[in-house]
This record gives sequence, C-alpha cells and structure tokens, in this order.
Amino acid sequence: MAAARKRRARGGRATAPAAPPRPASPPSPLRRLAIPISLGLALALISATDRVSDQLVLTRSVWAAAGALLAWCLVLALQARRDGRTLSLHVVLRPQHYVQAMLHISVLTYWGYHWRPVYDHAWLLVAQLLFAYAFDMLLAWSRRESYGLGFGPFPIIFSTNLFLWFRDDWFYLQFLMLAAGFMGKAFVRWERDGRRTHIFNPSAFSLGLFSVVLIATGTTSLTWGQEIASTLTLAPRIYLFLFAIGLVAMYAFSITLVAGTAAIVLFGASALYSAVTGVPYFIDSEIPSAVFLGLHLLVTDPSTSPRTPVGKAVFGLGYGLGVFLLYAVLGFLGVPTFYDKLLGVPLLNLSVRWIDRMVARLREGERLPLVDAPLAPAQTNLAFMTGWILFFGAMTLAGATDGRHRGDTLPFWEMTCGEGRAQACERLLQIQTNYCGDNAGWACNELGRYYAEGVVVTPDPDRARAAFAQACELRFQAGCLNLLRPDDWLSSDPRPIDYRLLLREAGPNLVDMPEPALLTRACAHGWRSACGDSTP
Repeated sequence: MAAARKRRARGGRATAPAAPPRPASPPSPLRRLAIPISLGLALALISATDRVSDQLVLTRSVWAAAGALLAWCLVLALQARRDGRTLSLHVVLRPQHYVQAMLHISVLTYWGYHWRPVYDHAWLLVAQLLFAYAFDMLLAWSRRESYGLGFGPFPIIFSTNLFLWFRDDWFYLQFLMLAAGFMGKAFVRWERDGRRTHIFNPSAFSLGLFSVVLIATGTTSLTWGQEIASTLTLAPRIYLFLFAIGLVAMYAFSITLVAGTAAIVLFGASALYSAVTGVPYFIDSEIPSAVFLGLHLLVTDPSTSPRTPVGKAVFGLGYGLGVFLLYAVLGFLGVPTFYDKLLGVPLLNLSVRWIDRMVARLREGERLPLVDAPLAPAQTNLAFMTGWILFFGAMTLAGATDGRHRGDTLPFWEMTCGEGRAQACERLLQIQTNYCGDNAGWACNELGRYYAEGVVVTPDPDRARAAFAQACELRFQAGCLNLLRPDDWLSSDPRPIDYRLLLREAGPNLVDMPEPALLTRACAHGWRSACGDSTP
C-alpha cells in the first residue's frame, strides 16, 4: 500500500488546492425589474382587445397606466444602479389571500352568468391585476423593502370590483382607486401585537375614500355602483349562495362572529323598525343582498379586524349598526344608499386597537366568560358556525332571504303611502322611478300623476309632462291622453308587458312567463285588476 502511494506520488502531478467558491453576485436591478416591466407591457397589450380598443378613453386609460408603470421602472432602475442597491423578492403564500380570491371569483362567476356586464368586465379585471402586481412591487422596492410575491393583490382587486367600478369613460379613476388602496396599506400603519402592520383593509380603504369623494362631488353616475348593488339579486338563490361561500371563509379564518353578529343586528333592527312603523326598513329585503355580501367578504378581513371572540362580536355589531344608520342618513340626504356598506369599514378598522384594549381590560378584571380567548379554538368556531347556520335557517323560513318580500309589491307601497306610513310615499316614488327607468309604461304614467297632482311629491309640471311623454312613447294610452289634459289625470291598469317588469322582484324580467301564470303572479302580489272575477 505504501509503495503504491509512493508510485502515485512520483507519477502524478501536484494538485493545486481548490479555490474557494465565489459568492453569488446579487441579481442586477434590471433582472428583477423585468417582472414589473413585463407586467406593464402586458397591460399595454390589453388595449388591443376588442373590449378595450372600441373605447378611446378606455384605451388611453390603459396606456396611461402602463406608461406610468414603465416610467417608474426606469426611474427605479437608475436609482438602484446609482446606489448599488439590490431589489429583493421572496415568495409568500397565505391562505387568507388565495382562499378569499377563490371565493371572490366564485361570486363574480355566478353573478356574471346572470348579469352580462360582469363577464364583459373580465378583461378590465385582468388589467387591474396586472397593474396591481406591478404597482405593489414597485412601491415596495421604492421603499427599500423586499417584495412578498404571492396572491395578495387578488382579494384586493376582486373585493373592490364586487362593490364599485368606474364606467369606461372614467376608468382611469379605477387605477387611481387601486393605487390609493396599496398606498394606504404601505404608509398608513401602526403598532399592533408587537409588530408594525397596516391599519385598513386595502380594498375597504380605497372604496371608503372614493365613496366620500363621489358623494361630495355628486358624481356617483360615473360608476356602476348603483347597478352593482341592485343586480346581485338577478342571480337566483343569491342569499343561499353567499351563505355557502361564507361558511368557507368562516371555517378557514374564524370570522363567524363578525359576519354573524352583523347579520343578527341588521335583521333584528330591521324587524323592530317594521314592527313599529308597519313598513320594511330596506325596500325589498330584511338585509340587502349587497350588504349580505359585504358582511361576508368585505368587513371580515382577518388582518384588520379583532382576533378575540368578544372583539369580533363587537366589530360585527359595529358594522351592523353602521350600515343600519348610514342607510337612513344617506336616504335623508338624497345620496344613493348603496354606500351604506362601504363607508363604515375604515372607521371600524380604526377602532380595532380600542376594541383590543377593551377586551384586555375586561379579561384582566375577570369580567369575560370562558367564551373569550386570545385565539378562538377550532371547536369554538364550529360552535359559532352551528349557531349561524341555525339563524340563517330561521331567516330563510321567515322569508327574509330568497323568499318573496312584501316590499316587492307596488300595491303594498301604494296602500301604506295612502295610510301615511313613515317613508312609504318616498319609497313608492323611488320604486315607480326605477320601474319607469325600466320602460314600464304604467309606472311612467303613475309617476307623471304623482308630479302633476302633488300628493305623493311636490308638484313639478315639467317632470309630469316628461313622465307622461315617456309613457306615451311606450304606447301606454293613458299617458298620451294625460299629455292633453290640464287636470283630472287618468290612471289605468298595467298591461301584461308592464307586469313582466313590475313583478320581477328585483330579479330578471319575466319575458318568457306565460300570460296566465303572469296574471296569477300579479294577483298574488295584490294587483286586483289581474285577479279577474276572483276578487270583488
């Protein structure tokens, strides 16, 4: 063995010691910036789709957003090269992001199947996602932070678009609204539980901020907000659907007490109002469908809500009361009431530390029952979910979800208006205005009578003539005759074509319903003229 080693030593060459491995050079700024650059270019390419290219302002909005992102990339590249700084990136996959994103997509898919504008909006959703990822990434690097790549922008974009988006001619404001949400998340922060975190739910922050601006400037018409809030009910069994996907969020994130308490407060307050006044608080439901969506997928962000059971219950109580009061205040001010579910969430986010301190003081004083704990265990959450399932079942049996609501019937509002019930005449005027906007000739003629007679509303001859003219254009004979009459204006029974609009119960128009079934439905809704000889 020794000889063999000597021979190998004499015949072989001396081997130089291996050089130590060179440290890996950090990726150049341009290499990292390839990601937002690609996103910006992809955003620009969306302008070539038919959905965007057919609208000049919309095309320019997309180009402007893409151009701003690419210019930001250039500035950041120059700064990073000058400072010798690396742009770091790490992967972050959080269930609260991708699970919520899947729930949002399911709502958009189901709702869009029954209301086509949602599907027409799909390319604009993609554009917003591209913009959001690039903006969020560049914002983090501009603040010298590492960017956490994951599904974070998805729930922000989808949650925002479930409640508000701008019309094509003003769509550049949509990009500004998203930018406000991400900047609020990055800059508006506080210390909570020993770490620095964002105060506001990003989508709720931008929705609340822009809602205030739209209300102050009277520019709600620039958005699809009113249509979004009112068309959810076009999807059949929408309450049951939202309840089902809400159970997923409740199980995954233990937010049952937030959503459940808010629903119980709204249902209870609405029922109490109805018992006292004899009319529903909300026109055609105990809890509007868009509010029911908000209490499941807007106010329940686990990052910006309390973590203790009592804290969650207080948070949900605040949301329920806030929506209830805002609905009345907005209606009194003549502002569209769909903002009721949006304006209160940022204020509730600001209250989280106060709620946490209150719960901590109660726990220190041993004033809380065993139901309170720093983090509710899975078994406790399942118990809360069971209670929520039972309560929703009771609401359904009472006809407060997908069942027919008495506020869906125009004869009910005519009767209560005649009785002088609280807000009944205002609701009647609002409903007739909506149905006239749907081109129901009977509703336009009745609306003209209201403005001409001045009983339901302050007399307005110009509005009366406009309503009669629209009724006449829709071939409603009484409307044509009323255009020629100075007083004693005529009323007439709805035609079958009018019933197809007046009986839709906030759902799709009854275009394909056979006329006998249509008249039976009208009779059940209180239209005596549709009952034939069955009603004296």
